[in-house]
Amino acid sequence: MDPDRQNTNPPQEGDKPSEPPNPGPSTQPTKVQQPKPQALPSRNAPSAVLVSTRQRGNPILNHIKLVPWEYADIPADYVIGSTTCALFLSLKYHRLHPEYIYSRIRLLAGKYNLRILLVMVDIPNHEDSLKELSKTSIINNLTLILCWSAPEAAHYLELYKSSENAQPTAIRSQQAQSYQESLIEFVTAPRSINKSDAASLISNFGSLQAAINAQPEQISMVPGWGEKKVRQWCGAVREDFRVEKAKRQTAPVRNPPPETSAASRPPERQEEEGEEEAMILAAQEASIREAERRSMESSEASKPQRQEEGLSEGIAAALANLREKGG
Repeated sequence: MDPDRQNTNPPQEGDKPSEPPNPGPSTQPTKVQQPKPQALPSRNAPSAVLVSTRQRGNPILNHIKLVPWEYADIPADYVIGSTTCALFLSLKYHRLHPEYIYSRIRLLAGKYNLRILLVMVDIPNHEDSLKELSKTSIINNLTLILCWSAPEAAHYLELYKSSENAQPTAIRSQQAQSYQESLIEFVTAPRSINKSDAASLISNFGSLQAAINAQPEQISMVPGWGEKKVRQWCGAVREDFRVEKAKRQTAPVRNPPPETSAASRPPERQEEEGEEEAMILAAQEASIREAERRSMESSEASKPQRQEEGLSEGIAAALANLREKGG
């Protein structure tokens, strides 16, 4: 085709003449930039508990209801995580076939980081078997868990599966973040004192030092503080850090009273104990003095008798000499 003859057709009737481009701003709406979807990290672990076909008929499967489960061809009995598995063992079966568990452990090799040995205790005399399995678990890097019923064993499997992606902060103890929280944690160290009691104590005395140095009568005026709380608080802040050894008793006591710290006893009881100790010491000193006096008297009384015996012996010897000379 000749390029000079292109576009030489005359315009037809009804055709609109071409309009020149509009030099003004475009009236078309601008396209909205959509955010790109981010791919979530893929989880290698299945959403269900994988159960080996060896476990068909196990009553544990009837009690796994909180998480789904399905059969699979796996070396372990249960897979409850990407790196967690479990072996199930009945002690009754272990007593009849003691080599079974060792062959199953051998099949695991090093495929899982956390390997659980779930043992059903269904025999009365289980001490020797558990001792053997405990040693085997330590050697083969297994975590030994004991259960006494099928629902309990199923509950362990459900807990491990539901906690597969849990963060360690779920079981980590919460640390005090402020001075007020640390103060309340210190005051609530005695068992009977709760957080509301600690808050009322600090608000009443204004500072921890004033609360520690306060008298029991002043602390008992705090709302919610009874005699027991006051006694435990005073005992906790006043007793010595060094534990004193109990004094030896001369006579055995069948039912000795429970030992309590000196600071936790009432002042009247402390005074009575001090008087009793003073009386015991005075009685001991008096008995020692009496024994010394008796020993001195007995020694003095024996001196004249010894002198008389010495004189009589001397006179008899002299008379004997005179008789010999006279004879």
